[in-house]
Amino acid sequence: MHYDVFNGDADGIIALLQLRLNEPKISKLITGVKRDIKLLGKIASQDDVTSVTALDISMEKNSPALEQILERNIPVFYCDHHRSGDIPQSELLTALIDLDAEVCTSLLINQYLNCQYVYWAIAAAFGDNLYKPAERMAQEYGLSEQATAYLKELGTLINYNGYGSDLADLHISPADLYQQLIKFENPFELLDTPESPFFILKKGYELDYAEVNAVSPCFSDEVCEVYELPSEKWARRISGVYGNELANNNPDKAHAVLTLNPNGEDYTVSVRAPLNNRTGADELCCQFATGGGRKAAAGINHLPVADKEKFISALHSFYEERVL
Repeated sequence: MHYDVFNGDADGIIALLQLRLNEPKISKLITGVKRDIKLLGKIASQDDVTSVTALDISMEKNSPALEQILERNIPVFYCDHHRSGDIPQSELLTALIDLDAEVCTSLLINQYLNCQYVYWAIAAAFGDNLYKPAERMAQEYGLSEQATAYLKELGTLINYNGYGSDLADLHISPADLYQQLIKFENPFELLDTPESPFFILKKGYELDYAEVNAVSPCFSDEVCEVYELPSEKWARRISGVYGNELANNNPDKAHAVLTLNPNGEDYTVSVRAPLNNRTGADELCCQFATGGGRKAAAGINHLPVADKEKFISALHSFYEERVL
């Protein structure tokens, strides 16, 4: 049995969508909420695995499971843009890895497939907050402002749907969302279907966004801003997209959104490097035990409440050096 293993955000879902539109394949889907990235561990010991596709999950975080799978002589196609660590040297591994801050997994797959599903790739880039390459591609392919704005909204909504502490927080589970989207070879076809995921997610997003409008920063200076959200489903859902919006509205500052986890003891943290200096978010977050990500955007899964000030100080110091 082939296994498709992918991040539950816009980039992971749309990367797989492009591949399977190009090469339909019966497979088992392994995914989860956006922060659930150690996905290869869920299949490393499965007896029925004959081949694996892994998309938009850090190779560094999945390294032990990847090695185990390769040792079992199982071929793996791996495409990602997060921290990779040491890439195994194996004839069984096909690795498309690019850590450039202006690249995401769906854009790598778009190149791999010679731009066959470029409109989907543009939506994914917007969802991953890569506005410049997305807008550049939209212009290259002659999209109108209205069409470009729609792909931006679609990518944002698919990305928004991936945030939560568990699947119960999400409007649509990532596996179900993928299965619904794969029916549409062209993303513009979603607009012709009133019951499509686009309209479902649009309604949910608007309701959640009304809640976040009242939030003010708990820390703000010329270097960075930090926002704290309560332990509510709407807050967990909106946190990542809200971080993207903050970064876009003030591209010279670093931003962090701290969302209190249901246990009341720690936060889930989303960090966005300044858009005008898209580096270091992964390096900063990896200073903390459950941190990881990529240069432009990273996070911490469990930051103890007692370490809040320590984190803010680290964020400020890290980017103050880069401002100077």
